[in-house]
Amino acid sequence: MYDTQSLPPTDRQLTYARAIARKRDMPIPRGSLETRQALSRWIEDHKTRGPTGGTATSRQVAFAERIARIKRRAIPDECFRDAGLMSRWIDANK
Repeated sequence: MYDTQSLPPTDRQLTYARAIARKRDMPIPRGSLETRQALSRWIEDHKTRGPTGGTATSRQVAFAERIARIKRRAIPDECFRDAGLMSRWIDANK
């Protein structure tokens, strides 16, 4: 297999990291741009989590409502206001 520690970051990683950096108004350290693994760590440390993730998408809501009907469970109201919470609720109730 390939040694991922020495491979350069992918275009998708770079695009996503730049979007995170713009959103948080912070630079990406030069060391994080050198390898795929280093950039992946930086992305994981800085990606948006929790209440700042935005509202749940219509696709998330539709999928969650389908799960709720099948399992006869209510979806907590806060899940509709936070995409991250909705995602966790879906994962926990699949």
